[in-house]
Amino acid sequence: MAETEDLVGLEPRPAVEDLFKAPTKKRRRSERDQRFRAFPSVEQCSLKEYEKLELRTRRVLSSTYQKLIQSVFLDDSIPNSLKYLINRLLALIEKPPLDPIYIGLFGSTGAGKSSLINAIIQQEMFLPVSGESICTACVVEVSSGCCEQYEAKIHLLSDQEWKEELKNLTKLLHKTEDPGGEEADPWDRDDMVEEAIRKLRMIYGAGAEREHYEDLLRARPKVKVPASRVITLRAEEAGELSVKLDPYTRIQRRDEDEESAETRIWPLVKHVEVTLPRSALIPAGVVLVDIPGTGDFNSKRDEMWKQTIDKCSAIWVVSDIERVSGGRAHEDLLSESFKACQRGCCRDVALVVTKTDKLHLQEYLRERKPGNQTIQSQREAILERNKAIKTQRGRILKEKLKRRLPADSKARDASDLVYTVSAQEYWQQAFLTEEETEIPKLREYIRKRLLDKQRRRVTKYITEAFGLLLLTDSLCCTENPPNEHSHVSGLRRFVEEKTELLERNIGQCFAHIERPLREGVLVARASYRRILGACLVRSKGNRGFHQTLKAVCLKNGIYASRTLARINLNQALTQPIYDQMDPAFGSIFSSGKPAGSALMLHIDAFKHSLQERMAEIGIRNGWKYDGYRKSFLIQEISAILGGLEGHILRRKRKIYESVSSSVQNDLKPCYEEAAQITGKKACARMKDVIRRGVERQVAEGMFERAQERMLHQFQQLKTGITEKVKGSIATMLTLASSQGDALYKELADVRTEYREMEKLHRGLREAAENTLLRKGMQDFLLRMSPGKAAPPKPN
Repeated sequence: MAETEDLVGLEPRPAVEDLFKAPTKKRRRSERDQRFRAFPSVEQCSLKEYEKLELRTRRVLSSTYQKLIQSVFLDDSIPNSLKYLINRLLALIEKPPLDPIYIGLFGSTGAGKSSLINAIIQQEMFLPVSGESICTACVVEVSSGCCEQYEAKIHLLSDQEWKEELKNLTKLLHKTEDPGGEEADPWDRDDMVEEAIRKLRMIYGAGAEREHYEDLLRARPKVKVPASRVITLRAEEAGELSVKLDPYTRIQRRDEDEESAETRIWPLVKHVEVTLPRSALIPAGVVLVDIPGTGDFNSKRDEMWKQTIDKCSAIWVVSDIERVSGGRAHEDLLSESFKACQRGCCRDVALVVTKTDKLHLQEYLRERKPGNQTIQSQREAILERNKAIKTQRGRILKEKLKRRLPADSKARDASDLVYTVSAQEYWQQAFLTEEETEIPKLREYIRKRLLDKQRRRVTKYITEAFGLLLLTDSLCCTENPPNEHSHVSGLRRFVEEKTELLERNIGQCFAHIERPLREGVLVARASYRRILGACLVRSKGNRGFHQTLKAVCLKNGIYASRTLARINLNQALTQPIYDQMDPAFGSIFSSGKPAGSALMLHIDAFKHSLQERMAEIGIRNGWKYDGYRKSFLIQEISAILGGLEGHILRRKRKIYESVSSSVQNDLKPCYEEAAQITGKKACARMKDVIRRGVERQVAEGMFERAQERMLHQFQQLKTGITEKVKGSIATMLTLASSQGDALYKELADVRTEYREMEKLHRGLREAAENTLLRKGMQDFLLRMSPGKAAPPKPN
């Protein structure tokens, strides 16, 4: 924050104060109990303790803020130190109390994602499942709210976003059936073409697929689109909302004349947010996201698809039991999940095998290898197969994680990498117990993740608040040690030296990526012909493939189908580079135990060196009565450098994608040229244009340019980090050297708030100790309790 930054919110804010006015005790306790009822009683106690600490902290901050504002109100000469402090207080007061955890269920159509979510939220037929109708490709987010109603918000494409898709849809459909050209057999139409026709008919009516873009722009749509581009549905019961939601989230297989107005609007649906009432199973603060397996032809929906994957802290790759062994779909999704670990927020990747109740006993026994155990029932066969899948797929997944992620990645150390679930058995329990369906196990994972995140968030919040109260109290003192200027002057020189060292260390840290990048470029140059050939050659011939290839070119090398594997020529061509650099990249941005090349290791070392120097100066020069200010400086450094994590995370995705984005940008002219090709042998000619374009760009240094662009992104990140550190710490040191002002003597009564904050800070340690004690007791009681019995054997 710059020293000259204007003071935000000088006027007293009743809204801030009103926010912390407590309702009656009875009502507050009831609402809190409702919020935490998704947790076992032991975990409820821990959450209530942390929530109480946070609420009291916000009240203390609000009280302090109001006192400062009232003191400086209408004053024209506010010291920068106080200006900085007031803005920091306000930012902390207005910081949202809840930062959701996103858990992505990533799978192909029919894998069982919706059925799995229905089982987890205890609503059997809430989200539509794939049957005779096929679910849409939009992202669906499900969370538990604070209200007592069921609600869904259907977000639609903006007018401009729909125009962009409309232009691409008409380009895809037209100029593919020229005289003498490769007329597509209606039975051999590409999946994207079928969907394009259906979308246009839904919005504009029968025959719309034969109209041109300009004509459709002038046409009157057959659907009424709300000006807000958001449709809100509410219901008292889950079944009622499910019926209302169904037309917006399915592509119905009926004649167009029978389509309802709601069903017709599905081509405009961008994403859907579903909010459940307070749940006894899924706590508020958790968002379950149904993520389609391949993205979307629409650029905005496809970008949302990527952003959704990147914001998930955990990804469950969902694959049914019949596809997990022989299919390739879940392997592609796992690969995409590993990329999310590199570029996004993902820390955990697991394989969730669904429909495990599907087992033909006689076939299983015939193919089963003889073992020590004799299988006598369907249940025993299901459990044995589940155990084998866990062992086999878990070993394979762990090996993949070792190859793709750094050694200190938390995802590699997860105790459960494979879950075997059955939503149908969860409801019927014909063969398996509720526990054996592993739905409760997934719920337990969700609760633990949220509980751990809340503890860490509240701890950080209270620690930061305590630092601000330390300084607030010290500013009320008009006395300053005689040698204070020399203290701060010495600190400034020390900070300058350490910042220069940090800049060098960051440069050395980023240098670890240079060698694998160079090696990756060499491999990419040697293998691009083979890779391109594999992407462009289809075993069944070109019939119908020219439509797919045209879609690829219209979207600059990327084809996202709801049902087919995602095609990304740019990613395929650069995959050898990613294969070489992924381990080094992961180590640089490691969030686990820092490796020697980890960026955060150097930032932490910088932080500790500053904090130690401040402590040394305080001891050597007798900062006894000014100890508050010293403690504030030590804690404020943590807050400043801790804020860098968000900046680094936002930049990380852009850096990671810079290689494939560079190649896409270089190949854009050849994609555009290929997309215009029509007539005889259009498919072969498109392939030829793409091959020649790639050859030309490779010869001109396409892969080398991608390498340089990534290195440039790293350089920009280094510059950004050092500039933020210099600016923020310079402001903080100015604050440290500020002298008291007689104008603010009346703020001496903030010592009351300081003492309260001191108690809350101590309460953190007590809350952590209580949590460990309760956890130990819970584990003991669980060990002593009898296990659940298996369901009765069917007659």
